[in-house]
Formats: sequence, C-alpha cells, structure tokens
Amino acid sequence: MIESQDIVIVGATGNLARRRLLPALYDLEAQGHLPKRGRIVGAARRPMSAEAFRGMVAEAVKGARLPWDEKVWASFSRRLDYVPFTGEDLSGLREHLSEASRLVYLATPPAAFGPIVRDLASHGLTEGSRVVIEKPFGRDIVSARALDAELREVFDESQIFRIDHFLGKETVQNILVFRFGNSVFERVWNRDAIDHIELTVAETVGVEGRGDFYEGVGALRDVVQNHMLQILSLLTMEPPASFHAENIRDEKLKLLRAVRPVSPGEVVRGQYTRGRIEGREVPGYRDEENVAPDSETETFVALRLWIDNWRWAGVPIYLRTGKRLPRTATEIEIAFRDVPTSYFAGTFVHQLQPNQLTLCIQPSESIQFSFLAKKPGPEIEVEPVTMRFDYEAAFSVEPAEAYERLLLEAMEGDHTLFVRGDSVEQAWSVLQPVLDAPPPLRFYPAGTWGPAESQALVAPKTWHLT
Repeated sequence: MIESQDIVIVGATGNLARRRLLPALYDLEAQGHLPKRGRIVGAARRPMSAEAFRGMVAEAVKGARLPWDEKVWASFSRRLDYVPFTGEDLSGLREHLSEASRLVYLATPPAAFGPIVRDLASHGLTEGSRVVIEKPFGRDIVSARALDAELREVFDESQIFRIDHFLGKETVQNILVFRFGNSVFERVWNRDAIDHIELTVAETVGVEGRGDFYEGVGALRDVVQNHMLQILSLLTMEPPASFHAENIRDEKLKLLRAVRPVSPGEVVRGQYTRGRIEGREVPGYRDEENVAPDSETETFVALRLWIDNWRWAGVPIYLRTGKRLPRTATEIEIAFRDVPTSYFAGTFVHQLQPNQLTLCIQPSESIQFSFLAKKPGPEIEVEPVTMRFDYEAAFSVEPAEAYERLLLEAMEGDHTLFVRGDSVEQAWSVLQPVLDAPPPLRFYPAGTWGPAESQALVAPKTWHLT
C-alpha cells in the first residue's frame, strides 16, 4: 500500500468525475486501497466551498459498486477538499496539498490539457506528480503528435498515464493470461488454426445528450482508434519477455506497426435513423440535440484489417462498433478453421460448424468455447455444444470496476494498463487513410445491426452477433 499521496481531480464537478472517478475512489477507500495519508482535492471552475463539494461527492458515491457505509464515508470525506479556479490558473492548489507526491487526473476536455500542465509547471507542481489524461488523444496523427509534444514539455513519459478504461476490465486483462498461460490455446493462436477474428463493441444507447461532443468525434475516433485497437494488440501481440509494463507495451507497439493501414474500401460507415430500441421509439442521430441536420458523422463503423507478420498473415480481422444497435455487448470471436469432412461421408452430417472461442468483455464477463458433439441415437448426427466460464460464478466475487483498477495502478506508478505515446501515434497511422478519405455514409434504422453493406465485409460468412 502507498503510504502517502494526494489525488487531484481537475474537472471534479464534471460528468466523468461524478459518474466514474469519485465512486471508484470511494470503492478503493472501502477496500483499504487508498494511500494511508493524503487528500482528494477537487478543482473546477464552479465556485463551491469544500463543504458543498463533500455534499456533491456524497451524492456521487451512492452510485459506487460497493454499498454505502457510514464508517467508510467518514474516513473518505475527511480526505475531501476543493479548489475553485479561473481559466487554467491553479495557483491556489499548492496550499491545499499535504503530501510530496500526487496523482493529477485531468477530467477535462483535451483542449485544456496543455494549458493545465503548463500551469502546474509554473507553480512548481511537476516534481512528484503523475498526470492522468483521458482519450481522445488527438483527432488524427498530426493533433496526437501536437498533444504529446505539449505534455512532454512538462512531464516525461514515465509521469504520463493515458487511460483507456477498457484496459481495466478483468476480461481484457485476462487475455494475456488466457493466451500465454494455457498451452492448448497458445499452440493454435496463429494463422495455421484460426480462420478469422471478430471484435464487436455494440451499444443500444445513442449520444445521450452529448451531440456537441460526438459531432466532432464519431465512432472511428471514439471507439476504434483507442478501445478496439488496444484490445486487438493484446489479442494478437507476440509473447513479451516478462509481464513487466514496458515489455508488454513494447510488444503492443510492434503489433500495431505490423497492422496494414486500413483502406477506405474495406470500411463501412453508418449513421442511425429513427427506429425502435427495446420496444420504444427513438430519434435518428440527425434529430438529436446539438447535432447538425445534415451531419456526416458516423455512429457505426465496420472494417476489415490485416496484420502483416508471420503469425497473422492472411487472417482477416473484422472490427465493428455502433450506437443504437440491438444489444449492448463487447465480444471477441475467434473462429477456427474448418475441418476436413471426408470422415463423415455417408452420414447425416452435411456441414460442420468450426470451433469458436468467444471472449465476452461486457456485460457478462465470461469465456465460451463451442465444439461439436454427437447427438444421442443410432445415427451419426452432430450438434454444437458450449463450455462456459463465468467470472462472477467461478470466483464468487463481483469484478472490480475498471476505474478502480486503473486509478490504483496509476497511484502505484504501474504503466501496464496504460497507453504509451508511441502506440497512440501508431494507432492513428493505421486509421489515417480512412480519416483522409472517408467512405460514403450509409444509414441504418435504430435497433438493427448497422447498414446492410457491413455484411459484405464478412461474406460469405456472417457476423457472430446478429
């Protein structure tokens, strides 16, 4: 456990802090994982007393994973303090800090990152600080390089923690253990045994009142460039020399360098129109608040990419994400190659279904493996069956929320679950051809699995989630 450290949340009254960060810190307090000594200092433009801030936090932590406990709240609330600031001027922050080391979380729009870190430097608050920033890390490769340059004017790479909350999920962390800790899978994790890979991140929700934000981002930047390419790199990278953070991050970078830049011809962009979700009528994207009536922003994207290295040459990898889809789910599907059918000639078996491995990231955290078995009876008839591992059922514990793990790792200075600057730049380079020449927008009714054109990417097969 860390003996002493302050935690500073810049943008402490915003949505991210109230919905994610403060509840996660409360859960860490309840589990005894926060530093023994140190304050939690909120900083924001809203004028507010420290007492009023504690009241706001009390409401926020009612949404924490762990139940409300008066003793936990008493110890947690004693840590809380608040500093209002104007612009990016954090001159009043130092007098509210109690420890020599601190974690500074920038829960602000990315445009504020540069001015804030420069202001921290001007007030002598860089030494002993680690800084956490949220995606998006730029809008393209040029802006990503500019952002990195701003951060590196003040902090070195060891002090910067680029957070991607998907990397804090138990099932994502388990990918490396599953791959490299089980020889039966490690031996077939390559082009000789695997036919193709699918990764789907599906949401039933729309833009939830954030049309002004989403208009400048879209699905490609919001999900593919960060969440999906980070998961893919863990799924397909070579074994690291050890589980040391930099060894893992080195292998992720090598993998991203082997990904062929995506051709716009292998991408389908879509936007949802009016439809029905879970039995209720929902508006189209262009009817959402703060969205242009002729918006060309995609709310859906499907693409095919290729990894040009020895392990994965010739294996198509399909990525798909979208809003207003029929289900909320994040799933990885590993489809193994077909087996020869000559053995079954003259039987009732006409077509064999290949083995499939499914890693369910959310909402149910599980791993499933499907294989064929003979149905009882005198004839040779087969049917696919499934073996399933469920995290909560197997370990009799609810997995920690992603931000709990990520905040704890950042406090301890462990970079394993965070994205390095060179990987951010490389991920943008993979998608830059699509950003430079986006394919035409296709439309799909809310409540469906995206534009019909997305099926052509996987034809003659079909998407796993349909």
